[in-house]
Amino acid sequence: MHELSIAYSLVELASQTAAEAGALRVRAVYLRLGALSGVERGALDFSYEVATGGTLLEGSVLVVQELPVRVYCSACAQEVELASIQCFRCPQCETPTGDIRQGRELEIESIEIDLPEDLETA
Repeated sequence: MHELSIAYSLVELASQTAAEAGALRVRAVYLRLGALSGVERGALDFSYEVATGGTLLEGSVLVVQELPVRVYCSACAQEVELASIQCFRCPQCETPTGDIRQGRELEIESIEIDLPEDLETA
């Protein structure tokens, strides 16, 4: 279950970024996750909850944007979304393609934090 090590890495990176910003806690981590990332979503959700314990992220939510695979078809001269990750052919003209434009992502897009001044105005 490599998702646990991925979750710990996400927590470490988000914690470091939040601490540098002076955050009291992290409310949410927004993640972009491609279909070809090799990460199983359910296992990542579970692992995230485990990894956040005792950190600035404890109690935060992991908001995942799941991204489909998009490839460039040279025959159609356009970027298209694959119907399945099992078939790397243009869904319009059936031309094989390996020019992947989206789908490998595993990246933190943003984090939502509480700063000390946020609590003063609340």
